[in-house]
Amino acid sequence: MSQSTGCKMPDILRTDDGKERRVGIEIELSGLGYDALVNLMARFLGTEPDLQSRYVTKLDTDLGSFTIELDSDPIKDLDLTDERLPDTIRELGGQAMEVIDAAAERVVPLEIITPPIPFSEVPRIEALSDKLREEGALGSREAIYYAFGLQLNPELPDLKPATLVRYFQAFAALYEWLKSRHQLDISRKFTTYIEPWSSRYTDLLMEDDYAPDQEQLMRDYLEYNPTRNRALDLLPLFAHLDSELLGQYVDDPRIKSRPTLHYRLPDCDIDNPSWHFSSVWNDWVILEQIASDASQLAELRRLFREKSKINLHNLTHSWLDTAAEWLHSRGYV
Repeated sequence: MSQSTGCKMPDILRTDDGKERRVGIEIELSGLGYDALVNLMARFLGTEPDLQSRYVTKLDTDLGSFTIELDSDPIKDLDLTDERLPDTIRELGGQAMEVIDAAAERVVPLEIITPPIPFSEVPRIEALSDKLREEGALGSREAIYYAFGLQLNPELPDLKPATLVRYFQAFAALYEWLKSRHQLDISRKFTTYIEPWSSRYTDLLMEDDYAPDQEQLMRDYLEYNPTRNRALDLLPLFAHLDSELLGQYVDDPRIKSRPTLHYRLPDCDIDNPSWHFSSVWNDWVILEQIASDASQLAELRRLFREKSKINLHNLTHSWLDTAAEWLHSRGYV
């Protein structure tokens, strides 16, 4: 990863109703015990922790409520008084929980979930990431069984179909480039990157005359991608737009309705001194800038459509090569 240059901002910082855009961020990590992470976060945020359950803690701040949790529902919800548990487990009581805790904190990621914070406050997440690394947080490269991720949930400027199409097109064009920048070599060997969109869908999406209304936009996507397992997961957005229509394709209680995109990065390299949250954020800002520039987006879409043609350029350049060269030539990187 390149050295930090600070968190840049896209040109469009406000929604169509004049409010500053916000983003929710989720960070997975290990290397710290649950209590140690809670205490570190409380000190950093200048607040007191509020334990909700065994492995779920809330921290109220001026930005909203942060959540610290163990990223495993069966463990964080475990109750030794639950009669459904085997007698041997319940009888062992606290000793059993100590064993479970030790194992869980070793192989299950801890997760920091921010509230939706204004774009202008994103640099505070950079400072938080640096502090976590200083205190011993570990990311994906530490062991082969770590595949910790980082998730961005940016609020959109508006929810008009034409705006959504531009963001989707920019992501489809930049997917391979983003993948190359944010998946570690070690995790490539042992895990797969979160799935891309169906190629049949991206072929439809990238056509010059693609201008669906909201219903058609949703149906086109869901016909080819009826799953949460996508690098840019649109199901939370669609649940917000039309939950009834979404329910015709996907029935999953884990889908949370929100007027945002849900971008899942494959790795969190937080223990690497040369890794910076701003590198992840600034790559997203590049996507934002292209999505809001009609001529740049049109040019990138044209190149994307031409990548399947048989010619000398395509025989000697992958789409990743072409996209990277184009971004460099336009001054994005």
